[in-house]
Amino acid sequence: MAEIPPEARILGLSRIAHQAYAGAELQPLFDTLSARVTADPRDAAALFDLATLLHIAGNPEGAAQARAAALQLRRSFAVRHGDGSGPCLLALMTPGDFMANTPVDFLLEGSNVTLWLHHVDPVAETLADLPPHDAAILAIGEAPGHREILARLERLLPDYPGRMLNGAPARIAALTRDGVAAMLADLPGVLCPPTVRAGRDALAPIAAGAPLSGLHPGLTWPLVVRPLGSHAGAGLEKILDALHLADLLAETETAAFFLAPFVDYRGRDGLFAKARVVLIDGKPYPSHYALSSDWIVHYLSAGMAEEPAKRAAEQAWFESFDDGFARRHAAAFAAMQERIGLDYWGLDCAETTDGRLLVFEVDTALIVHDMDDPQVFPYKPPAMRRLFQDFVSLVATLSSDRRTTA
Repeated sequence: MAEIPPEARILGLSRIAHQAYAGAELQPLFDTLSARVTADPRDAAALFDLATLLHIAGNPEGAAQARAAALQLRRSFAVRHGDGSGPCLLALMTPGDFMANTPVDFLLEGSNVTLWLHHVDPVAETLADLPPHDAAILAIGEAPGHREILARLERLLPDYPGRMLNGAPARIAALTRDGVAAMLADLPGVLCPPTVRAGRDALAPIAAGAPLSGLHPGLTWPLVVRPLGSHAGAGLEKILDALHLADLLAETETAAFFLAPFVDYRGRDGLFAKARVVLIDGKPYPSHYALSSDWIVHYLSAGMAEEPAKRAAEQAWFESFDDGFARRHAAAFAAMQERIGLDYWGLDCAETTDGRLLVFEVDTALIVHDMDDPQVFPYKPPAMRRLFQDFVSLVATLSSDRRTTA
């Protein structure tokens, strides 16, 4: 059983998020953590958990301050799942919110794995200071602000002894929206609309009436436009024409955007259905399936908990996933796995009316969790337990391989 120094032991994202998602009163936990920091301003573990709590509570500025203070004191924190009798997994992290890194803590629920979160110093010259571990994963996701650290790890990881899950920083860095669109453009059975990165200077002529083909021959009106580096639909707009684009540029100071042609993926019921799927060692697993009358589909705002018909559709999707969705798109998943080449990654996707897999986003840091009320979503826990167990099995296999090699 791995020993965790008291100063490194945290509650972690999973435990705190579960409390919040279940509607528990968070003030007592906030008071406890704040009291610990008041009594000992060098209590890094309390500061780190406080950062997680503040972010969940909608205070990103306070969360960033608490996180920075914690990381000034130490760069490694640990969460014990179960009795800690399983392997010790090290996750290489970068400071940031919940979408900055693979949410490994969620993936270990129900296990006995000890998780070390080691934050890589942006100017690190070596990885010699890693905590003892049995297996490791590069958890840093793709983002504009992560290019430097991923490039540094590309130089450092060749000296790491043995295999690391997702241990290919350049492959993670390639998962930009335009990079993914180019990577998957020619795959049969896949529709990943051409995506172009453009600054305001490049968009101004288009807003004035210049043809879209000047940016990319695959662009057509209407366009889906999003600020560079945004996630979860932040700033996402459907732009109908040049005048609409001019209005957007006048209303925002955003410097750069991703643009892609809008694809109408409504089903016969008139609803837009978006799925989240993760691949573990090349095998697809269902994470969620949301339906909405709005083309921007977000699970939390799609009315899934309120509308039994939507939950029935999601339940059918979950229960038929292996023989239905996964089988229909088996060739597409296999081809994407070969191109992406990572041990763990996920995608948000849909099905087009002609049966292709419509890919919106590919990322290693998509949120995958089992926090939905099992009374309302009784079909989810079995599927999520299988996903988590197979992720833990991959970790255990890597751990066993390392011991055999050693």
